[in-house]
Amino acid sequence: MATDYYAMLGVSRDASAEEIKKAYRRLARELHPDVNPDPEHQERFKQVTAAYEVLSDPEKRQMYDMGGDPLSQSGGFGGFGATGFDFSDIMDAFFGGGGGGRQRGPRSRAQRGQDALVRVQIDLATAVFGGEQDIAVDTATACATCTGSGMDEGSELETCVMCKGAGEIQSVQRSFLGQVMTSRPCPQCQGFGTTIPYPCPECSGEGRVRSRRTLTIKVPPGVDTGTRIQLQGEGEVGPNGGSVGDLFVEVVVAPDPVFERHGDELHCVVKIPMSAAALGTSVHLDTLDGPEDLTVPAGTQAGATITLRGKGAARLRGGSRGDLFVHVDVEVPSKLDARQSELLREFSELRGENTTHVVSTRTSADNGGLFGRLKDAFSSR
Repeated sequence: MATDYYAMLGVSRDASAEEIKKAYRRLARELHPDVNPDPEHQERFKQVTAAYEVLSDPEKRQMYDMGGDPLSQSGGFGGFGATGFDFSDIMDAFFGGGGGGRQRGPRSRAQRGQDALVRVQIDLATAVFGGEQDIAVDTATACATCTGSGMDEGSELETCVMCKGAGEIQSVQRSFLGQVMTSRPCPQCQGFGTTIPYPCPECSGEGRVRSRRTLTIKVPPGVDTGTRIQLQGEGEVGPNGGSVGDLFVEVVVAPDPVFERHGDELHCVVKIPMSAAALGTSVHLDTLDGPEDLTVPAGTQAGATITLRGKGAARLRGGSRGDLFVHVDVEVPSKLDARQSELLREFSELRGENTTHVVSTRTSADNGGLFGRLKDAFSSR
């Protein structure tokens, strides 16, 4: 056996068809004249192409393995068009035949519909506990007139007269390698191999129309802004009776006037008078779970936190809920009458406080009050 085609491609004699194809693609990338114009590389490119022509064809490979040489018997390598070798194999080598290679033959008219995305705004209570939500969806749906076929009543598909149903047009060109056969989608039928002589007047032959509908979705507990809920088969209907894509509902949680959410934690602020903070009090708070009476112990300082376990937000993947943190803001009266001022001075004197000159123990500037301190606490988590 004068020429070792297996050695040319760098594969073993028992290599699979896929291994042979991968080896050829790798060499074609290295040796193609458009990449490497060196004459020696051009000659080797011809040789590996001839080797691939033999080893990629089951009949020619069998003849070669039995001691014959199909190319020598047919007069040598005469170019891609002369031997039936398709130029798209070389194109695959440069554009990724595994995912970029074109499917041979006519393509199906029925195509899967695209996925659709809508956004829905919900309140905090729905995000925490879950619930049902109505959404308006504007998508392509199957045409009721032609039931998705795209054809007028009584009409049938006809074989394309230009490509004879192949879905592609082939042409032969001459190159330094000989005759090169190329193919492209048929412009008459767009690669389908068939044409619709009488399209449906309602959908213009596409088999689908735009429509608006209302869906009721189930919102799981624990969703947050950016969470996407996937609804299979509720997206765009594919053209000409194709399958339906999926619908993705992206959640936007509206700001709540009372509670602020951070993950599975909820935070809120309650304001109490200065005297209530000193003497202790009870605060009525309407939580998402219902009313709660909070006990504020005597001597509570501004910024103190009361924790309600399990009263926070739910976790999306299940499990227990987070906590609710109630931050106490002590209100200091901004205006006092004469009697109130006198009583506060007496109280201060009884405690031995110096109200005329106070030495501050803070070393940094005010950080924006209670909410500023809360933001600092959140950012450090």
